Amino acid sequence: MTAPDATIAEAGYVSLSGDEARRRFDPAGTALSGTAWAAFAASWDDLRPDTYMADGGRYRLRRHAIYEARSGAPLVRAPHGPHFQATHYNTLNGGIDRWFDPVTPEVGEGPALPALLDGARAVFERLAPGAAWNVEVHQFRIEARPEEAGKPTPEGMHSDGVDYVMVMMIGRENVEGGVTGIEIDGREAASFTLSGPCDAVLLDDNRVKHGVTPIRPIDPGHPGHRDVLVLTFRKA
Repeated sequence: MTAPDATIAEAGYVSLSGDEARRRFDPAGTALSGTAWAAFAASWDDLRPDTYMADGGRYRLRRHAIYEARSGAPLVRAPHGPHFQATHYNTLNGGIDRWFDPVTPEVGEGPALPALLDGARAVFERLAPGAAWNVEVHQFRIEARPEEAGKPTPEGMHSDGVDYVMVMMIGRENVEGGVTGIEIDGREAASFTLSGPCDAVLLDDNRVKHGVTPIRPIDPGHPGHRDVLVLTFRKA
């Protein structure tokens, strides 16, 4: 089986099934399954509204954290700070410091999040040996209601302005849509749906744009949501 870093080097991205992601990021089977995963996934029920949505949407909840690592040193959590994207990368909400509620200590101290941070870093360091890193952690819940579709990427097809990105599915409930698109050099390169827990895509943000189609509730009598974890890695 081709290593994820080799596929990223060749194609610009790699998608992993949940089973493959667990094998690669949690070989001991202790962080991304059982009670550890259940507690991690349940933390998405405690996210906070994103109050910066320039489209007026009420559909996005999130938490945020920052991690740093010198070359060869472990990733450590940095003091809480804002998330910033230039308008070149985020034409909807970019250009300002956006402060979000922090990822809780219980989530940050693991075991699931540290395993994913270290696993993603291992992949990306094979593409950028010896790099020091600035890493941002984003917990997202996109809600879908009959009167308002949820937009996972309201800015459209985009790059994040970093070096590498991992997006992992946490869970979907009562929603349809949410198809991930990959674009390279202005052309669609792939289209797929992250549907099961731990399904993931890792990509080279300098080569690839990505986006996700809106979600709508399958049963309009009940709300739906799509939960994902996004890790962005920028060489320091």
